[in-house]
Amino acid sequence: MKTTCSIVLIGIAGYGEKYLEALQDQGRLSWVKGVVDIRPEQSSYFKTIMEKDIPVYSSLEDFYRAETADLAVISTPIHLHAQQAVIAMENGSHVLCEKPMAGSLEEAEQMRKVRDRTKRFLAVGFNWSFSRSVQKLKKDVQEGLFGQPICARTLVLWPRGEDYYQRSSWAGKLRGPNGEPIFDSIANNAASHFLHHLFYVLGEKEEQSAKIQSLNVELYCANSIETFDTCAVMARTEADVELLYLASHAINQESGPEFELEFEKAIIRYSNGGNIKATWEDGKEKSYGDPEFEHMHKLEVCIQAVLDGSRNIPCGIEASFSHLIAIKSIHKAVPEVPAFPIEYVKRSIEPTITYVPGLSETLRKCYKEKKMPSEIDPPWAQPGKNVNISADTYPY
Repeated sequence: MKTTCSIVLIGIAGYGEKYLEALQDQGRLSWVKGVVDIRPEQSSYFKTIMEKDIPVYSSLEDFYRAETADLAVISTPIHLHAQQAVIAMENGSHVLCEKPMAGSLEEAEQMRKVRDRTKRFLAVGFNWSFSRSVQKLKKDVQEGLFGQPICARTLVLWPRGEDYYQRSSWAGKLRGPNGEPIFDSIANNAASHFLHHLFYVLGEKEEQSAKIQSLNVELYCANSIETFDTCAVMARTEADVELLYLASHAINQESGPEFELEFEKAIIRYSNGGNIKATWEDGKEKSYGDPEFEHMHKLEVCIQAVLDGSRNIPCGIEASFSHLIAIKSIHKAVPEVPAFPIEYVKRSIEPTITYVPGLSETLRKCYKEKKMPSEIDPPWAQPGKNVNISADTYPY
């Protein structure tokens, strides 16, 4: 068995710093054979990288002309994921790619074909799916401990202000400078984990998510972006399970994530800061721990897969397809995102946040009553748009 895993880090500012921090804490910075970034000096770890004599490259191609790596970790903008993952696999590296997997289904299918041909693994960094708590929960779901699933819901209220939307040229954009698909939104970036989680935990196999049959979609926007900062999505799976996803950045107080999974025999609940807990009809309980404590377990899973030659990756391409299909279908359902009427929008100064007073309460009521905003009927709500998803949309 291998004892070290050589690593190339692609993107070392922003979320890439989390990987550098984890490798430093683990005493594994010496495993990093190079970093790739066009502006490496923007990373808070740039001085450390220089002190450790870790080579810096401006492109992934330049790195592979000079070096090899067992594992490529990609933390770059969404529209670069597919291209960089393909380059890495073609050059012999396994890949841990940050969420979302790609900007389009076509890119994801290209990644899948290259993965299968090169026999590399490609992990997609949805944090919770790699956590031991969610893996234990999913195993119990698959073994039928709770009976058949009936419905599920999640709520995420995370304020994001001016700094968030100005952090990069692609934030809140539909496409990149050359037309590359991005679709950056609350559902495809900051809170994408929790939309994906609804699908993933109900997947029939460890490496798969539940397949979507239809969506009902409401999108809204308070910030000046091309996509949306608030959404309500009611999905129905092929197994006829109803899933409700509610999320917003256009609020001024943080809450969540929280979720509830309802089964025939038990209800599973989670609220941020607590543990995932199952409660059966007879009052019996089981705790699964808090997946928020295992953000970087995905890195450990991938390193161990390299070291022991395993291909057992719990969240890869197949597991991520439902999230990607949902994002494509959400934008298909509502191609022009309506703005909240100006009279319902406020702006705080410190921090600078554009928000809608009362929105948190509305979405929390939707969560409690398992309804869409238009069913609650606040004055800004618009009827949801439906979209059906063909079974052959899935390539597996």
